[in-house]
Amino acid sequence: MRAETGFRRRLFARKVAGIVFVVICVLATAFALAALAVLLVDVIREGIGRVSWDFINSFPSRKPEQAGIKAALWGTIWMMSLTAAFAVPIGVGAAIYLEEYAPPNWFIRVIQTNIANLAGVPSIVYGLLGLALFVRAMSLERSVLAGSLTMALLILPIIIIASQEALRAVPSSIREAAYALGASRWQVVSRQVLPTALPGILTGIILALSRAIGETAPLIMIGALLFVPFTPESPLDRFTALPIQIFNWASRPQPEFQENAAAGIIVLLVVLLTMNSVATVLRNFFQTRARH
Repeated sequence: MRAETGFRRRLFARKVAGIVFVVICVLATAFALAALAVLLVDVIREGIGRVSWDFINSFPSRKPEQAGIKAALWGTIWMMSLTAAFAVPIGVGAAIYLEEYAPPNWFIRVIQTNIANLAGVPSIVYGLLGLALFVRAMSLERSVLAGSLTMALLILPIIIIASQEALRAVPSSIREAAYALGASRWQVVSRQVLPTALPGILTGIILALSRAIGETAPLIMIGALLFVPFTPESPLDRFTALPIQIFNWASRPQPEFQENAAAGIIVLLVVLLTMNSVATVLRNFFQTRARH
């Protein structure tokens, strides 16, 4: 009887602890969402009146009423396109090798540990690396290509880790069934494992590119320009990006430039949401295809 009473007390305490934990998580989420909502409302209220086709299609100017975001917008599009072209194939390929082909020895474990550590390195460190390696050692100067390669290094560990987790989540029974039918390892990986893991891989790519598009510190370190009255025509042209342009306007004391900064944030959010929407549609398409 006493043991039963003690068990009921412990069970009640566990239930109470579970409820308290859920309440804390809900409150933390609500607080974060409320803070985000306040910031978004403030930005939209201050900058929505400045957003127009003239603002999007005009170059920066020292006169705030004539300043636009065309150069930064095209610089961001160039940079993100090249960043994805470099980081995605290398990251997914590295994940496939480490998860499906690499032998489980100490050397592979050291590589895995270093990749996990690199995912937590501050972005300013990648900016210093890009400055030393791409801008100076490889003589790429302060070009779109140098910025893209720096951003690719920044998000590469995130893509590798997310892709590995997606590959690891594929049931081993799928691999065993394919091997039982006489498929080679590459056939198993390319036709069974990779299509099943593709939605998870795309989720990791979305998160990685979302981080890259908003980074400012690495671009400042490699010398992205603050004032650019032209759009890049090739990967070797100099450039600026939306976060740099927003930082430049936000540092000005004039209220008109503050409005421009808020309008630039709105444009950046629209670009980010558009990019994520396209990636989400692709992820859902491949997820539906994998189920059928």
